[in-house]
Amino acid sequence: MIVDDLIEHVVTSESLLLACSERLKARSDGEALHDLRVAIRQLRSVLRPLRGFPGIGALEGVAAEIGHRSTHLRDTEVLIQELDSRGFAQLSAARRQALENSYDALLSSSEWLLLRSSLAAWPAICRTAKREGQLRELRRHIRKQLAKQQRKLGKCLRDPGHDRHRLRVLIKRVRYADEVYPALSDLPGKAPKRLKAAQAALGDWHDRVQWLSRAEREADLQALRPAWQQALAEAERRSDEALAPLLKDFPAA
Repeated sequence: MIVDDLIEHVVTSESLLLACSERLKARSDGEALHDLRVAIRQLRSVLRPLRGFPGIGALEGVAAEIGHRSTHLRDTEVLIQELDSRGFAQLSAARRQALENSYDALLSSSEWLLLRSSLAAWPAICRTAKREGQLRELRRHIRKQLAKQQRKLGKCLRDPGHDRHRLRVLIKRVRYADEVYPALSDLPGKAPKRLKAAQAALGDWHDRVQWLSRAEREADLQALRPAWQQALAEAERRSDEALAPLLKDFPAA
């Protein structure tokens, strides 16, 4: 049954990605890229615990490449929203056209085309592997990998010099894996809600870090640095508050 569930997850991800790409191509709304990236993260959450099984490495690799390639685009979208909200429409307009061109480049890239073909081929690969007995102990393998992810998060949370970027990545992995494999992740009852809150707080922190980093390279953003530095300090405080409750859910390894 779990193999059928996996195929259903991947087929659903494929449908979501195609729908998001059509929205992005048509510029129908401002959340198309964000939703595409969420679908990519969900797909990678399905695949990551399956490493070592047939057809996983190539598909996960190309999904990761699309995720990485779209990161700068999403950061620019969020920056444009911030500039508009502060009344710097001229600064946002200067970046919007370049962003529009980047959307088209992403959807015409060889990586995007490879992802589409890999997704289309994967269900048949998975069924063949099942028939040939290559997916034995799949449930135990997934449970083991999910527990390993959770131990990594627990260890990182207790690191006095913890890297918020690393914590953000680990929290996303654990949270999305729990959504995909709820019967196998064994998270405490309040953990999903706490993970979501921590991810949101770290997302706010990440945005301000990115804006300040760009202000160092883009002279027209210099005037916003004092406000962003103040906002960063507040975001750090809120993220620490959101991370603290997770210590109860993810014990030391």
